[in-house]
Amino acid sequence: MTHDHKPMTHSLLLVGCGKMGGALLARWKTTFPNYRFDVIEPNSTQWHKNLGALPDNYTPGVIVFAVKPQQLDAILPAYCKRFGSHSPLYISIAAGKNLAFYADHLGAHAHVVRVMPNTPALVGQSMSVLSAADTLPASMRNTATQLMEAVGKVEWLDDESLMDAVTALSGSGPAYVFLFLDSLVKGGIAAGLPENIAKTLALQTVSGSLALAAGSHENLGQLRQNVTSPGGTTEAALKVLMSNNMLENMMKEAVLAATKRSKELL
Repeated sequence: MTHDHKPMTHSLLLVGCGKMGGALLARWKTTFPNYRFDVIEPNSTQWHKNLGALPDNYTPGVIVFAVKPQQLDAILPAYCKRFGSHSPLYISIAAGKNLAFYADHLGAHAHVVRVMPNTPALVGQSMSVLSAADTLPASMRNTATQLMEAVGKVEWLDDESLMDAVTALSGSGPAYVFLFLDSLVKGGIAAGLPENIAKTLALQTVSGSLALAAGSHENLGQLRQNVTSPGGTTEAALKVLMSNNMLENMMKEAVLAATKRSKELL
């Protein structure tokens, strides 16, 4: 899908500018150079003063909450009071907080989009999953899509209850990949490779395999079999990794554990 990179509104207020908020802001400034961006850092004890320092006639079209989930209870009422009557588009990247939570704190008629991005947003390669009520205006849905496409790939979920599973798979997923990469590097070192060579081989092998999988019409199981010669080296390794479905079962347990924790965050 292509866009003309002209969101429906001209101004965005970013609440929270940590690693993820900062990554989003950097990409947005590049993609939407004619946009006005304002930032409030609610970690500061002075964040109420920061909000008060905004001009009285300031009415951002989009307000993005990029703060920890446990901060939202304290800060949302002030934004509802200040901007609610202007009906902005609220976008939240906080894990675990559902649309009902935002309706309670921002009003039943607030326009809210939940987004679960992941840290590859830092290099413009995020997987962002979005969810909103059916009543969200199409223009706002388009704006949310354009903003998140600026940092990577976008998918919309009709069933909001699946956002916990999204959080567990793609939200937390980069950590699983980094763990696998680290383990692969250590395996190479154990086999005698220098660390720098092992890391180069692991990074390029995973990167190349991802590109092959993304561009192939074959399923992942077939791609694995294509590398596996009977009685060869790959088969010897896979006998370890696939013994009693050990790796598959561990990944299922990991994703389910993260899903459970996401549900508890509400």
